[in-house]
Amino acid sequence: MRQITVLVVTVGTILVNYLAVTLPLNGLTTGEISDRFPVLFTPAGYVFSIWSVIYLGLLAYALYQALPGERANSRLREIGWLYVASGLANSVWIVLWHNLQIGWSVVAMLLLLASLSLIYVRLRQERTEVSSGEWWTTHLVFSIYLGWITVATVANVTILLYDAGWNGFGIAPELWAVIMLMVASGLGAYFALRRHDIVYVAVLIWALIGIAVKHSAVPSVPWAASGLALVLAICAVAGWLRRPGNGPQPTRQGA
Repeated sequence: MRQITVLVVTVGTILVNYLAVTLPLNGLTTGEISDRFPVLFTPAGYVFSIWSVIYLGLLAYALYQALPGERANSRLREIGWLYVASGLANSVWIVLWHNLQIGWSVVAMLLLLASLSLIYVRLRQERTEVSSGEWWTTHLVFSIYLGWITVATVANVTILLYDAGWNGFGIAPELWAVIMLMVASGLGAYFALRRHDIVYVAVLIWALIGIAVKHSAVPSVPWAASGLALVLAICAVAGWLRRPGNGPQPTRQGA
């Protein structure tokens, strides 16, 4: 039941997102809605191509966990229903976002972030080796997904504040953008140095570079984003060198 449900939810989530772009829902694409809100944390359009990687990864995960030999896999069993919750939150977010329900979309995004965070913790709570198949289709995929949703959550909250007319306590938007960049980078540094997860960090670096590209004409923001991306790259290397013993490592054998 769990394995089939995961497959169905994965296909459903991908379909909802596909229709949101091709129809599009409410006559607006996801990117067109983002462009309505000139916040300085939104990255360049090409950065959103990461969704293709995420959905291909989720499809690989759904197929892998459905294999008869993985039915008793304790890690996959523990995250199955959390993943279902994340898929539902993803689809609900799309519908709310396309109907310009920004406040409720933040609620859905936070639920998505929470479910992915729990999945991440449960996957890494056992410091044991996992098969190469599980690592590539599950651990790697959810690191990418969580990294991107971390960025998306910050952007979503920033858009909500802009939509609500919040003046940022009188602080210049450029300074607020730099502060938010530092917050996101702080999370990235934690994942690099404490969790030794260079995949998660690579996603944040990808987003930071995209922010620098999109807002290249804005004082401070591109320099801050580029500098923080460099800092995260250094942290990622340091974390990689210290990685032994922290979290599951893939074996050399096949799945």
